[in-house]
Amino acid sequence: MPNTPNPTDTCPIPLRHDDVIVTAHGGGGRMTRRLIEEVFAKAFDNPLLRQLHDGATFSVGDGKLAMTTDSYVVQPLFFPGGDIGSLAIYGTVNDLAMCGARPLYLTTGFILEEGLPIETLKRVVASMQRCAEEAGVQIVSGDTKVVERGRGDGLYINTAGIGVVEHNLEIGAKSIKPGDVILLSGDVGRHGIAVLGARGELALEMPVESDCAALWKPVEALLESGIEIHCLRDLTRGGLATALIELATDSGLEFSITESAIPVQDVVRGACELLGFDPIYLANEGRFIAIVPEADAEKGLRELRRFTKDCEPALIGSTNSAEHGRVWLKTVVGMERPLDLLSGEQLPRIC
Repeated sequence: MPNTPNPTDTCPIPLRHDDVIVTAHGGGGRMTRRLIEEVFAKAFDNPLLRQLHDGATFSVGDGKLAMTTDSYVVQPLFFPGGDIGSLAIYGTVNDLAMCGARPLYLTTGFILEEGLPIETLKRVVASMQRCAEEAGVQIVSGDTKVVERGRGDGLYINTAGIGVVEHNLEIGAKSIKPGDVILLSGDVGRHGIAVLGARGELALEMPVESDCAALWKPVEALLESGIEIHCLRDLTRGGLATALIELATDSGLEFSITESAIPVQDVVRGACELLGFDPIYLANEGRFIAIVPEADAEKGLRELRRFTKDCEPALIGSTNSAEHGRVWLKTVVGMERPLDLLSGEQLPRIC
C-alpha cells in the first residue's frame, strides 16, 4: 500500500540497503508502509496487487472472485471477547467482505511452538470452527509446522480465504468521489484495550470486551438495500485513523472527519487518556467504514443499526477534492489538525 503523505512531507522515505526491521510487530505504522512500497509491491508488482485493497478481486469465467490472506500473532492467545482463533476466522472473512465478496472457503496454517499444550490448541481450533460456522464458511485445507521452544510465541496462525462477488460495483479507494460521506459501523478502540487488559497491564473497573465479529452480514445488507457503496475498509491494525489515511492517499481526496462524531466507550476513552493512547489509532476486529454517496447516508445508517447491539453507527465525515490526499480531523475544541501514520504501533502483537 502507498505511503501516507504528511502535510509538510509528501514524499515517502525510501529504504536504504542497510535498513533493518526495527520492530517485532507489523501493521499500521510508517515502517510497514515503507516495507510494502519499497520491498513487496516492487517485487510482486502486477495489476491485481495494484488494487491495494483488503484482498484481490478477479474474474473467473463468467464470475468474479475475491481472495485474501493474513497472519495472526496476538498475545495473549485468549482475551475478553475472543482469541487468536476467532481473530483468524473473522479477520479473513472480514477482508473478503471489504471487497464486497461473500466469504466461502478458508485455508489455515498453524506454526506451533514446541511445548504448546494440546488442550490450548484444541480450544483455539474449536473456537475457529464455531466462528467459521457463524460466518458461513468452511475450512477446507491447512498445514502445520512446529518450531523450537522459545521461537514461536506459543502459536501463530496464517489464513487465506476466497469469496464470490455477486454485484457489479467496483468497491475500492479509486471509486471514492468528492462529496461522499463516511459511515462508521460502531464504536472504536475496544479490541486494543481488551488485549491490553488481558495482559494484566491495565486495571479497569469495568472489563472491556473485544469487538470481534464477522462483518459480511451488515455489508450484505448494504448491498441488498441498493446503496451505491464506493469503498469499504475494516479498522484492524492502525485503527480508524490509519484506514482513513490509506484511503485518502489512494483516492487522492481530502477527508474531513469530526472527532465528536466518532463513538468511543467511556471506559476505553478513560484508559486511553490514562496511558496516552489515541483511540482512533487502536485496532478493532469488528468495525468498518463504508464510503457512500451523501444521498445514501441515512439508508446506510439505518441498515447498519440492524447489526449493532451496544453502540450506534455514525456519520463521521465527508470527502472533498484536493491537490493531495490527506485527512483533517476537526477536534472537540473546534480546531483542525492533520492525521498522519504512527511511526510504530501503539500496542504490539494485537491481531
